[in-house]
Amino acid sequence: MSTIVERGIVFAERDGFRHLELDVYRPVEARGPLPVIHQIHGGGWRRSHRGLSPRETRGWTPTFFERMVAAGFVVVASSYRFSGEALYPAAVDDSLDAARWIGANVARYGGDPARQVVFGQSAGGYLATAVGLSTDVDPVRGVMCWYPLTDPGAIADDDPASDFPTQWLGAPLSTVPDLTAKASLPAQVRSDAPPFLLQHGTADSMAPFDQSVRLHAALVGVGAPSTLEPAVDAEHFFGGFDDADIVAVFERAMAFADACV
Repeated sequence: MSTIVERGIVFAERDGFRHLELDVYRPVEARGPLPVIHQIHGGGWRRSHRGLSPRETRGWTPTFFERMVAAGFVVVASSYRFSGEALYPAAVDDSLDAARWIGANVARYGGDPARQVVFGQSAGGYLATAVGLSTDVDPVRGVMCWYPLTDPGAIADDDPASDFPTQWLGAPLSTVPDLTAKASLPAQVRSDAPPFLLQHGTADSMAPFDQSVRLHAALVGVGAPSTLEPAVDAEHFFGGFDDADIVAVFERAMAFADACV
């Protein structure tokens, strides 16, 4: 399926910072408004770019974005401020503003704002979850996360996985318990949360598998729908899986998204 990309659309401006942009991917031909995937990239809240697909998918042809469009979605890939620019919760605020832009504007690009799911990887999985749990934006229909960080306070200071959240929160995690408690996503779950799909490598050293276990347990504990899909023995970026395995993970995420909308 041929894809049109509208790049560099400004969705928010921040005093003293760069303006924030998003890209919209849509099919050349579509019948009626399509459901929307809000794609939020990873990079430890510190680097990467909305136009980069997850590392394990960058060799794909068709691309990660084209495959989401081919699955029947309009895709909106948003940017956010990094920890070198602004600390927590700036990236959350930016992702919420992108969700608001989608609600107000995606119809002109052939998307249905009432049928929106959020997809994030690693730090983007945290942001996707924050959007999905927020009561300050219109509800989304589902949330898909690949190997997310969800609960910084559960990571020890000497764990290599603490590096990026420490930079984002601005201090060693054990020294800011009030802040890590505020940033904990398992503490923010609610019974009317949208369905979640958490796909995570059990051998992940950059975002421990326990981070998804904690979120899943919290969601199930309040009666919210959640599916935890362990990628057995896989590292971050599904390291150790071959491409066919990763394609299968992606296809299950798309099937989940389709069922949500």
